[in-house]
Amino acid sequence: MSAGEKVDGRESLSTGEDARGSEGNRVVRVVVADDQAVVREGIVMLLGLLPGVEVVGAARDGEEAVALAAELAPDVVLMDLRMPRCDGVEATRRIREGHPGTEIVVLTTYADDDSLFPALQAGARGYLTKDASGEEIVRALRDVTDGRAGLSPSVQRRLLEQLLERNERAGWSGRSEPPGRPGDVEGAAGAMVGGPRGGVESPAGSGHPGGHGGHGDPGHPGGLGGPADDGLTERETEVLVLVADGLSNQEIAGRLRISTATVKTHINNLFAKTGVRDRAQAVRYAYQHGLVRAPGRRVT
Repeated sequence: MSAGEKVDGRESLSTGEDARGSEGNRVVRVVVADDQAVVREGIVMLLGLLPGVEVVGAARDGEEAVALAAELAPDVVLMDLRMPRCDGVEATRRIREGHPGTEIVVLTTYADDDSLFPALQAGARGYLTKDASGEEIVRALRDVTDGRAGLSPSVQRRLLEQLLERNERAGWSGRSEPPGRPGDVEGAAGAMVGGPRGGVESPAGSGHPGGHGGHGDPGHPGGLGGPADDGLTERETEVLVLVADGLSNQEIAGRLRISTATVKTHINNLFAKTGVRDRAQAVRYAYQHGLVRAPGRRVT
């Protein structure tokens, strides 16, 4: 498939049983935008192997991404940031203004503030770095089409750090939640980027609980209880802190000198004990319960 070209059902890399999605989910139609041909073609090939994703077009710069979004009305544009003619931030802004039914997930090498916040303010609802796994990409695509934020744990951590810094400057003590449900990662991020065009707000009543067992309920200012309340072992707590720091399973395994299978076991156990459903909620839980604070170190 060449750049700036749409893909019909006969040529799509995501056809047949995979294109119908898993568990009956509808297929997410995606346009890939990246100026580097090798990277772009590699992403197209990867997505073509994943269930529930159909690549309908590929663009080599922001101008082509905007044109394909207008022509094909994809569910999501997977957007690089640094491209010629029209960069990813400007393309995101134009697509969200002209075609609000198309969501944007940024997939980039850069996770610095100068890249992250302009992209979110332009309307991106998802933000991943290019070391994301295929599973993480599919999850982000699925999240944004379901109205949630598709943010990597490291990005959510940065948004929470920024929110904590802002509240500390405003005189918030850090022992109870400030106004506006900052314990809610998506709500906090939405407040930071502001307005309905902010790419990470969560619709009211979206079903994202602020916590479980009463700990994360924004109506309980004492929600920063210790992990012992949920029966986490010391090792599970260590794993949770590293998840909140944005580390992958493989990185956690290397840090703790254990196998990735053991890391997965610890994660499954801590998910069950804390009531969280995914890594994003685990990040939120760690912040709510005082396990990490900006710049993301465990509280001892």
